[in-house]
Amino acid sequence: MKRPIISPSVLDADFLHFENEVQKIKDAGLEWIHFDVMDGTFVNNISFGNLFLKSVCPKIDLFKDVHVMIANPLEMVEKFKEAGADCLTFHYEACQNDQEIFDVIDKIHDFNMKAGIAIRPSVSIEEIYPFLSKVDLVLVMSVEPGYGGQHFVESSLDRIAKVKNEIVSNGYNVLVSVDGGINDTIAPKCLNNGADVLVVGQYLFNHSDFKDRVERLLK
Repeated sequence: MKRPIISPSVLDADFLHFENEVQKIKDAGLEWIHFDVMDGTFVNNISFGNLFLKSVCPKIDLFKDVHVMIANPLEMVEKFKEAGADCLTFHYEACQNDQEIFDVIDKIHDFNMKAGIAIRPSVSIEEIYPFLSKVDLVLVMSVEPGYGGQHFVESSLDRIAKVKNEIVSNGYNVLVSVDGGINDTIAPKCLNNGADVLVVGQYLFNHSDFKDRVERLLK
């Protein structure tokens, strides 16, 4: 069985010692790092943006997994390529119609990034099925986007299983990622239901046993 991917979300990291936080990720044998970008419009919170990423990404030799919770993602694709994103995941709900979603996916690929599509817990998972043949990653949000530290929504497990079945049944090469409320109790349930990538923030950061916590996620 292929080893699951852990993508630590630095939204919960100590930014006064960011270099040390990145080193913890590497010391734990992980290869991905997750950035949550919020614009205060699509969600009621603001985090770092493309200029912050542009300043730090060149110094980080990890796969940059960038999740944009922003309005009008089509307008920002090139900016996040310039900022160093390797995978750019945008929200289904941020687009006006199916054609705009396809346009965002195509533009992400045109800039040689992996394309991901994210979906809120309150939106039917079947809504993203028409786009599975085009994307590289599906991000199943297991909390409402916008804030860290929320509790995992249990119905997300069924959503993970459903989208994984759709991917496998059609022979698509798409990773299923899960973001929100992941800990060592929730992680095995997500993996057993078909998750390939676990986005983990608060459970990992601000603890002295970062590496041990990574191992507990995979047991």
